[in-house]
Amino acid sequence: MSRRGNRLQSPDRRAVLAGAGALAATTALAGCGRQEAPVDDDGRVRLRFATDWRAQAEHGGFYQALASGAYEKRGLNVQILQGGPTVNVPQLLASGAVELGMGSNSFIPMNLVAEGAPVKAVAAFFQKDPQVLIAHPDPALRTIADLEGRPFLLADASLNAFWVWLKAKYGFTDDQVRKYNFNLAPFLADERAVQQGYLTSEPFTIEREAGFAPKVFLLADEGYPSYAAMVLAPNAFARDNGAALRNFIAASIEGWRDYIQGDGKAADALIRKANPDMTQAILDQARAKLKDNGLVDGGDAALYGLGAMIDDRWREFFEVTSQAGVYPTNLDWRQAFTTQYLPGRG
Repeated sequence: MSRRGNRLQSPDRRAVLAGAGALAATTALAGCGRQEAPVDDDGRVRLRFATDWRAQAEHGGFYQALASGAYEKRGLNVQILQGGPTVNVPQLLASGAVELGMGSNSFIPMNLVAEGAPVKAVAAFFQKDPQVLIAHPDPALRTIADLEGRPFLLADASLNAFWVWLKAKYGFTDDQVRKYNFNLAPFLADERAVQQGYLTSEPFTIEREAGFAPKVFLLADEGYPSYAAMVLAPNAFARDNGAALRNFIAASIEGWRDYIQGDGKAADALIRKANPDMTQAILDQARAKLKDNGLVDGGDAALYGLGAMIDDRWREFFEVTSQAGVYPTNLDWRQAFTTQYLPGRG
């Protein structure tokens, strides 16, 4: 079993849309009133940031910024609230329980737009979505295209997510799909089976528990256009707290740079404290994979800096998903994100 337990590796759209509806309704009730973040006794702006799962290396840059004082030196008092199987980030944003939240992939902000919720991705700290396909070792498997005709173990939530892209790109069909219940046994029992997973999680678990190194295909390396580890901000909050939001992003950039390129021990200590089930071995291998595969500082970040997003990536993501019927073709996909709070913008 993955350390992510029963986490949906792709968004459960019904849950996201429920949160989006609440967010839209709450914002409508708030009207045009200002929504300035509170200030603590020392004059620092208080920001609560909800992550998408329990504390782990995939959140390391945020914890590094907290541990190093990068947030504090920019006048922020940041509290990281870890997610879990019952946590719905859009609902937390809607209720005012947090000021900022984390979006796991590009479906999250696009789903919010589809529901009319006024919230945007303001930074993307993973230039590559960690989503992978996992197969048994086989010299004949060189690319994802070589998985044609094999059974795919997929969670229900994945069918309207990355599976849409896989079908469009490789011609896979729904009759290949088998239900994935976050249990390794069906995959291990069938040498032809293909299982979904996260680069930083399931491959390590399989190698440790089954005793072999699986064949791993990172979808992003085959052109999957989704961003990941995004910061989500309600439009009204961003409007009324622009300086604080820019400072949060700048500090998070510093944290992610230090976590990937420097010594991540301070962040790891906070992660293990928040999530006692986490081990240093898991953190070490996950951090190494983030670094070796350029998830944080590769892609658009290599050209425009950490946290970067570009129109072409969002357009490509929208085109493939809307053509597959996930979103209306007239949806204004540009409402899913803004770059105006990134360094050097706005």
